[in-house]
Order: sequence, then C-alpha cells, then structure tokens
Amino acid sequence: MLDNSYSAVMARKNEIMKSAVGLDYNRFESGSIAFDYEGMMTATGYTIDDVRRIQMEEFAIGDSPIIELKNMTKLARACAPAGKGARIFIKDEASNLSGSFKVRRAAMSVYHAKKMGYKGVLTATSGNYGAAVAACAAKAGLSCIVVQECFDSRGIGQPEIVEKARKCEALGAEVVQLTVGPELFYMFLRLLEDTGYFNASLYTPFGIAGVETLGYEIITQFKGKYGKEPDMIVATNAGGGNLTGTARGMKKAGGSCEIVAASVNLKGLHMASDTQFNLKSFTTGHTGFGMPFSTWPDRSDVPRSAARPLRYMDRYVTVNQGEVFYITEALAALEGMEKGPAGNTSLAAAFALAQTMDKDACIVVQETEYTGAGKHVNAQLAFARHNGVDIRFGNPDDEIPGKSIILPEHPSLIKAREADINHMRASLIKNACKMIDGAPTAEDIRFLAEETKTDITFVEEHI
Repeated sequence: MLDNSYSAVMARKNEIMKSAVGLDYNRFESGSIAFDYEGMMTATGYTIDDVRRIQMEEFAIGDSPIIELKNMTKLARACAPAGKGARIFIKDEASNLSGSFKVRRAAMSVYHAKKMGYKGVLTATSGNYGAAVAACAAKAGLSCIVVQECFDSRGIGQPEIVEKARKCEALGAEVVQLTVGPELFYMFLRLLEDTGYFNASLYTPFGIAGVETLGYEIITQFKGKYGKEPDMIVATNAGGGNLTGTARGMKKAGGSCEIVAASVNLKGLHMASDTQFNLKSFTTGHTGFGMPFSTWPDRSDVPRSAARPLRYMDRYVTVNQGEVFYITEALAALEGMEKGPAGNTSLAAAFALAQTMDKDACIVVQETEYTGAGKHVNAQLAFARHNGVDIRFGNPDDEIPGKSIILPEHPSLIKAREADINHMRASLIKNACKMIDGAPTAEDIRFLAEETKTDITFVEEHI
C-alpha cells in the first residue's frame, strides 16, 4: 500500500510525472539553471509536417480560416488619428473540433498516448483544454478524466467553469471537480498514479508542438491570400503555451512579425484565494497566470515547461475586464460573430493597438473560442453582480479588479496598457538564480539570454 498523504504524494511527483509522460526530463538537464530546451522539443520525434498531418488526418483539425473584421476596423479607424487604423483579422479557431485552438495541443498528446499504449489520458484544466482532450480522446478511443478547479469553499462555481465542465462531460470525459487550492495538484497526481493514464499536460513538448501549426498557418495563409505576412500577431497569454507555440510555428514558416502578448488585468486578486476565486470574471487569459508563468515557467505540472513565452514575446499589454466584455458584444453586433472571452482578450488589445498603426498595416488575433450559456457576457456579469462587484459604464481606467467592472462609455476609451517587459525579464533571471547555490555558469548566462530574448550583457546586469 502506498502512502497517500499529501507530503508522500508530493515527494513522488517526479517519478509519477516521468511514468505519465514517458519522457525522461533528466536527459536535458545541466545540473544548474540551463537545460536543453530545443533538445526537449525535438525529443517528441514529430516534425511540424508530422504534426500537421496527424492533426488533419486523425482529428480533422487545422486550416481554420483567417477572417478580416472590416466593421471592427472601421470602428477602430473612427477612434484613431488620421492615417491610422490597421486592418484587423482573426484566425477563427472556434471552427475546430471542440471549439478552441487548444484542440491542437490535445491532438498531439492523445495521439502520442495511444501510440505508446496508454489506455487513457488525464488533464488538469478549468475547461477549454479539457474539452479538447475529451474530444480527441473520443476520436482515438481512449478514456479521459478532466480534473477541474471549480468551486470555492461554499460550493459555488463560476458559470464559465461550470459551462466548460458540461462540455467536457458531453464529449465523454469524467470530470472531477475540486475546490480552489492545493488539492488540485495532489488529486491530479493521485489519479495519474492510480490510473496509469497519460498526462496530457498543457506544458509538455507534445502540446506546444501542436500549437506550432497555428503560427505556421497564419504566415502561410496570410502570404497566400495577401502576398505578405501580417505586421503583428496578438496572442492571449496565460500559461504561455499559446504564445510560445504560435511564435515557434511562425518562425518555422519563415515569419518575423511582431509578437504581442495580451492578458486581462486582474492585479490584486490571488488566483489560489478561496475568497477571491469568484471575484474574477475571467478564468484564463489573465495576469494572475500570465505574469507568474512568464517570469517562472517551471511552476507547471511537469519538471520543465515547454511553454516559455518570454523567449518569444516582443511586447506585453493588458486590457481590463469591462473592455473585453464590450469588445465581445461589439464583435457580435458588428460582425455577426459570437465568440468566447479568451480570444476576445487579444481582440480588445488588437482594437487599441490597431489605432497606433498605419492603415496599410495588418494585425492578426491568432485565436477565437466557442461560446456557450455560461461563457456569455450576461452570465458573467450577472454572477459578478451577485458577488457584489459594481458594474457600470464609464472610464475603464477606473476599474478595480474584484470590486468593479467598468464598460467603456465610448470605444475610444479602450486601451492596450504596456507592461514592463524588461522588469519581467529581470524577474525571470532573479527567479532562476534562486534555484541554485552559487553563481550562474557561463552556460546558464547564455541560456538566460535566450530565455529573456535579450543578450549576455542584460543578464549579467540583472544577476
């Protein structure tokens, strides 16, 4: 009989993970800060051509359309200075199986799990990824368990999370719903050990390789239709895999455009706080995940995360909750498209950023997601109001996360607020240095320069 106390299970986490992923992470370690990131990515054994073929032939995923939002562009130009207002496009990932880009990640994990002889797959997620894993598992004939952080201690769940649980179950998954806090990772490890299922983590090389096809398609489709690559790609950023995979795929297609991360500002709310859990109206794509995972990626459920966004982002901007809700309704009213909140986070940022760019420039929002009853603006705002959040029209700059949601009284008030990316880079260097005794090696310094998309001088100045 195994000791299943919290401390004992946590002590076994590395061996549990090794068994559940089938990848020996020790192969890539240097014994210090640095590790062989590209070696880890290559260890999947799949080229981008392999991934594209598997996604399309096995799961009918990929080649989602790029759609120009002509009316949203017109509105942005009405708010912009003369000569400004870039053309706004979206990559409509809601057209994929399960309704989000995350099915690209799920497909590779499920495919590899079946190839390696696992009987099922298991993932911990608030929802969209769980639905993606469930859909792919159904196609592959594998069992699926989704572990979901859903409730506060009163047993009250956010409508968006409950909606996504419904979708996971509809697609054949068993959903294990837990309260906010450390029990999520503990139960996840217990279930991996008890079932022997594959860990379809968001943060394995298989998952990130799956997203690379998204960036690859943006460049190849855009060049094919418009004769050039876009000037900017905006990616909603939470755990970092969305941006990382998109940027890697963009580069593999020969692209070099600017990569901008966008998150909803939830400053002041703690993601693991029971009392604050239901005061946030966004379950992903927010700074509560985006900032900590950018400045230390290896806080994930695998020993080394393949999602390392600071390697690839050129800028990081934030938008407020009310601005995203406004853009969600504007997209429906102006373009006839209802989409969920995650993709509309980057669309709100793109709407503001387009106003700073020339009219002949092109900006692509690289993903959309499905919407449903619990994800809808009305459900989210009604839940926020029930929890004592003040909702009104006004200036979004006055919004205080957890206390108010301020919808802009005019679209010109929507802003993309620059985060201090150099401060984030310095934080990553500081966090990395805490992990070792003594001074970083020359190899560590080179690695940190790659991790932060800077140079050796910048790293040495911040050690």
